[in-house]
Amino acid sequence: MKQAPKRFWAKHKADVVLRLLRGEDIDVLSRELGVTAARLSKWRNAFLASGADGLKKLSSTEEAEYKRLNEKIGEQTMEIELLREKIRLLEAKEPLMWRRSRK
Repeated sequence: MKQAPKRFWAKHKADVVLRLLRGEDIDVLSRELGVTAARLSKWRNAFLASGADGLKKLSSTEEAEYKRLNEKIGEQTMEIELLREKIRLLEAKEPLMWRRSRK
């Protein structure tokens, strides 16, 4: 059995996908490469959807934009959760915890 490289480059993934498309058994190929059949299926689907470009990593600018957007999603998710809790407390007529009483 071949030792699988830690990182599969787009060229290597494309070669593997072409082997799959030529009819090689996915389970045999999975064992040979030390990669799960699910991952091989994912590579094949990405390749079929967008050709070899679908197997490439994101560029550094795309990666930065992806990270920024994920952070924004996280912030908005927290805001939504806080607003839902605030609505729940107001509907239940419970005091909001963040208010200070005036004495």
